[in-house]
Amino acid sequence: MGLPAHSSKKIGVLIGGSGLIGGGITHFFKTKVDGSVDLRAPNSKKLSIRVPEDIKNYITAIRPDFIINAAIAAIDADPQLAYETNYLGTVNLARMAAALRIPYIHISSSAVMPSGENLAEEEMLPLSAGLTNYVKSKLMAELTLRDLKESQGLDYTVIRLAVVYGKHDHKIQGFHRLFFSIVDQALPCMLTRRGVMHSYSNSKKVPYFVHHVLNQRPEFSGQTINFADRNPVELAQIILTIRAYLELGFPKEIYIPYHLARLARLLIKKFLRILRHAGIEARLPAELMFLENFYRPQTMSVARLAASSWQDQEPDTTVFTYLPSMIQYYVTRWEHLNLIEPFDKEFFDPKKRGEEFLRSPASLLATIHRENREEGAGRG
Repeated sequence: MGLPAHSSKKIGVLIGGSGLIGGGITHFFKTKVDGSVDLRAPNSKKLSIRVPEDIKNYITAIRPDFIINAAIAAIDADPQLAYETNYLGTVNLARMAAALRIPYIHISSSAVMPSGENLAEEEMLPLSAGLTNYVKSKLMAELTLRDLKESQGLDYTVIRLAVVYGKHDHKIQGFHRLFFSIVDQALPCMLTRRGVMHSYSNSKKVPYFVHHVLNQRPEFSGQTINFADRNPVELAQIILTIRAYLELGFPKEIYIPYHLARLARLLIKKFLRILRHAGIEARLPAELMFLENFYRPQTMSVARLAASSWQDQEPDTTVFTYLPSMIQYYVTRWEHLNLIEPFDKEFFDPKKRGEEFLRSPASLLATIHRENREEGAGRG
C-alpha cells in the first residue's frame, strides 16, 4: 500500500519526538526531505499516548498519511505506565492507522528477543508474567500488531533496534548510561565476561531507513526488520576502548563473575530501600535491570535487511568508528551540565589527531575533508 495523497504535501505524525530516535527522525524530515512531507511531532500536552481520546481526536483532525511511533516509557517504569505507553498507546495508534488505511511504522527493541547469536526476526521471548514491565509491554505490542494485520488489514512495519548509539541522547540511558558510568569513573571493574557480543544500531541511520520504508510499502508492509550494524561487537572491547581514549584508570580489567554481580545488585537494592524509608530519594540505575544481558550474547541477524532494497550509505560505520565524535560531544555536554569533572583539554584528545598529524597527515587531511562534506550536506 502506498502513501495516499490528499494534498501535494503528505502529512505524517510522529509520537516520541523528544527522544534520541524520535528527535533524529524529526530533524531528518525537516532538513533532508525536500518539503514534500509535513511531519507533525505533537508534545504530550497536545497528544498523550496514554489517553485514547487524545489519539483519536488528534489523528482524526489531522488525517495523516502515515504514523511513526518512537515513544517508550522508561525501562524501569511501573506496570501501569509501561502498559499504557508501550502497549496500549501502540495499539490505539495502530487501530487509527488501520481505520485510515495508512502505514504505521513502529520502533521496537531487541529486548523482546532471547539471548543467542544471529537471531532472526521470528525469534522472540515467550510471553510470561515474569518478564520485566518494559520487555512484556514491547513484546505484547509486536504481537498485537501482527494480529491487527490479520484482523483489520493494518499496513505496518516493525523496525527492531539493537543497542542504540549516537549523539543527542539528552536522557542518558541505554548504551549512553554505560558510557557515562565509564567517563564518571563509576565503574571500577568489568561487569561482563570476555567474548560477550551484542549487536548495535546507529541512531543516525534510523531516519533514512524509516523514510525508505515509507516509500517502499509493498516490500516492507507486514514486515519486522532487525536494523543493526553488519557486525556485532564485544562489550568488553567497547568499555576498554572508551577507557583508552580517555586515558582513564578505571574500570580495571577485572571481570566480575555473574553470581557476584547479582549479589552486588541485591545488596544495592536493599541499601536503596533503606534510604527511601529514611526519606531519601534513590533509585537503582535502570540498566541494572538488564544485568543478565551484560553476561549473555545477543546478536541479531541482518540477513533480511541486507536482502532488501535498502542501501546503507555508510556500511563500514560502527560503534568504534563513531566513538571519537561521541566522546567529543558527550564529554563536552556533560561538563557544561556539571555532571562530570572537567577533563584536562591539554591531554584529552579523543580523536587522537595530534598523533595522527605527526604520523599520518594525509589520512588526517582526508578525514577533515570528509567531515567538511558531511557538515555541508547536513546544513544543506
